[in-house]
Formats: sequence, C-alpha cells, structure tokens
Amino acid sequence: MKLNRLAAAVATTALLSGAATAIAQDAPPAPPETPAANPADVESMDAILAALYDVISGPAGQARDWDRMRSLFIPNARLIPIGGQRDAVTKLARFMTVEDYVTRAGPWLEENGFFESEIGRVAERYEHLAHVFSAYDSRRTAEDAEPFARGINSIQLMWDGERWWIANVMWWGGEGFEVPEEYLGKR
Repeated sequence: MKLNRLAAAVATTALLSGAATAIAQDAPPAPPETPAANPADVESMDAILAALYDVISGPAGQARDWDRMRSLFIPNARLIPIGGQRDAVTKLARFMTVEDYVTRAGPWLEENGFFESEIGRVAERYEHLAHVFSAYDSRRTAEDAEPFARGINSIQLMWDGERWWIANVMWWGGEGFEVPEEYLGKR
C-alpha cells in the first residue's frame, strides 16, 4: 500500500511538472525590460499624464522617445482603443501592449505629425489606485487653431510607494466627437 501511495505521489509530481512546463511554453513572451523612468515624469499623477501626452506628440519627421513611453507603463500594461462607428451599437476594443502601440502607431505619428493635449480631467484615487478620465484634443501641428479630433482617455494608474505607473489606457474619440462638459477644465 505504501508503494502505491509513493507511485501516486511520483505520478502526481510528474503530471504537475509537465503541466507547468506546458503552461510556461504556451505563455506569451515576457515584455522587454522596462527602461528607468525620469523621476520627474513619474513623481505625480500630473507628471505622468503630462509625460504620456508629451511622448506621443511631435511634428512630422520627429522620432518619438519610445523608451520614455515604455518607462511610464507597468510590464504587460494595455493600450485599448475602442473603434467602430460613433453611433454603432457594437464597438470593437483592440488590446495592445506598449510594444504593439509603438510598432503600429509609431510610424504614423512620426510620418504625419500629431499633438495631443489634455483639455480636462476627472480623477479619483483610493490609496495606491487611481482612475483618470482625461479629455483630450488632437491637432496635426502645434499651431493648428482647431483640433481635428477629441475624446477621452480612461487611464488606470498605480502608485508603488515610490512612483506612479500606468496600468492601462482605454480611449474613445475621433473626428466630430464632443467631450461632455463635466470632463472639461477640472484638475
């Protein structure tokens, strides 16, 4: 009887070890090492949000500082644009890692020029957790009098006791969008 228990224990250990190996092989690749952040970029919610808008903004032909962008986000963070027609019943959310965003949006941002600015904010914080509705407008150049698009970024932030991190950014907006008054001008 002791031999049967020993055999069962060995079989269980082998099964669990095999399952762990299979899970590890199927796991997505680890995100690249997070570059060190400029302390001024992550010392406050205001600072990290300003850095986020700054890093994606710039004139046509200007490379963006993607390591700066990477330094703002926790590993495995997601950027989630909601696409689809404005009045459509169903919207499509695309889930991207920071690397996906750099690969997909980076060339367009650098080729076309893009300036996004925060125009209002509603924020709530509970200890180490914060949520921000950050209203924005988008322009092709810094000198454009009118934005070509507006919307809202829903940003989840985390305070680790030393710095702020961005966990997720989900956004909805585009050409012809109006930002509701309750999201404008508050900070």
